[in-house]
Amino acid sequence: MTSTANAPAAGGGNASQPDHLGHVIFITAAAAMGGFLFGYDSSVINGAVVAIRDRFDVGSAALAQVIAAALIGCAFGAATAGRLADRIGRIRCMQIAAVLFTASAIGSATPFALWDLAMWRIIGGFGIGMASVIGPAYIAEVSPPAYRGRLASFQQAAIVIGIAVSQLVNWGILNLADGDQRGEIGGLEAWQWMLGVMVVPAVLYGLLSFAIPESPRFLVSVGKMDQAKTVLREVEGERIDADARVREIDAAIHSEHKSTFKDLLGGRMGFLPIVWIGIGLSVFQQLVGINVIFYYSSSLWQSVGIDASSSFLYSFETSVVNIIGTVIAMLFVDRIGRKPLALIGSVGMAISLGVAAWAFSFRSGVGDDITLPQTQGLVAIIAANSFVLFFALSWGVVVWVLLGEMFPGRIRAAALGVAAAAQWIANWVITVTFPTLSDWNLSGAYVIYAVFAVLSIPFILKWVPETKGKALEEMG
Repeated sequence: MTSTANAPAAGGGNASQPDHLGHVIFITAAAAMGGFLFGYDSSVINGAVVAIRDRFDVGSAALAQVIAAALIGCAFGAATAGRLADRIGRIRCMQIAAVLFTASAIGSATPFALWDLAMWRIIGGFGIGMASVIGPAYIAEVSPPAYRGRLASFQQAAIVIGIAVSQLVNWGILNLADGDQRGEIGGLEAWQWMLGVMVVPAVLYGLLSFAIPESPRFLVSVGKMDQAKTVLREVEGERIDADARVREIDAAIHSEHKSTFKDLLGGRMGFLPIVWIGIGLSVFQQLVGINVIFYYSSSLWQSVGIDASSSFLYSFETSVVNIIGTVIAMLFVDRIGRKPLALIGSVGMAISLGVAAWAFSFRSGVGDDITLPQTQGLVAIIAANSFVLFFALSWGVVVWVLLGEMFPGRIRAAALGVAAAAQWIANWVITVTFPTLSDWNLSGAYVIYAVFAVLSIPFILKWVPETKGKALEEMG
């Protein structure tokens, strides 16, 4: 494979050190705020579950549907974002997503009925789905090839930081309410503050979208060549031959046409093979059960004797492991490549999930009220953290990087939308089925997730392409 990491197109005489790397990092971090909001929203709701159940007097099944409702919105948002981004631009899509986030935060904090809460969560999910498509695509289009893997990793880094921050915010609000999720603070109950605080990062996301440039690829596609050259010089260095880069992008665009769902179809398998690979990456990322670990973390700590009131802080410890793994991935994704990192993660996850399944086979009790023998409890905690670490340093980052890079330009936006939609649907399936699976056989549930981790290994080896160091125009 020919690497283009040191090609002149990547910037000046030394492609490995862009002249404006700090500016590129700022742009990338701003675009990745959508990932932060996803992480925050997916975790913050767990801190409000008990209060919502009590406030609206509903059973676990109905409550699970409300919690997972955001994921349905995510799937629709992801499916439509690609086409919308090609029509109105990446920045405008970010701004629409920010408005949806803000409205969802306010509405979720002040619902008058359970269906009302579900509706606002779907609206917020639509914004998350849009951001999950636009973020990776935008970052891939503005990043110098030599740094693109690490910069694309910002999406996952933002997600795990969002998870950690939401847990700290929940803990702080809970303390202000004397440990009562329905305790009153300034006229609102604690759980309402938990959901409403998302207004702050949502508004920040919207403001930052006004401070970053449009994607040079989109600018070229709408004939704004001078603006595209300016952006390219900002992100790849003043010494870049901006005219040559614009001609290169323009030639690639004119050899294509606007991507539509119909463009993704081909052959007897329905979708083109590369689209199926993207769907497979998205689905495997969720079917290994990463969200289950966070869903069940409080009960896991309690099963080994940790007081329930301290579970927020212990769940935060898992988030710290998640962040550490993400940093490791950011350091190595451009050094050893996407496929090797994914393989390392798959093997580590399979072993960790297998060990967790063994430990949970010794459980007694049902639902949230379970206990484990001391030895098995310690093993379960170690295995859970090991699983989170291996996921974070591999699939958590690599999937977002690959989805932003692997598709040919003529179908990139539409294919990314389909792949991201598949990811949200798989996420929803895991979220709504776990309570039933855990009641049936908690150890068996972890065996199922371990099987998917094992199956991901031949999938990577046989079908996933390596995109390390390749320019986006080379993807074909």
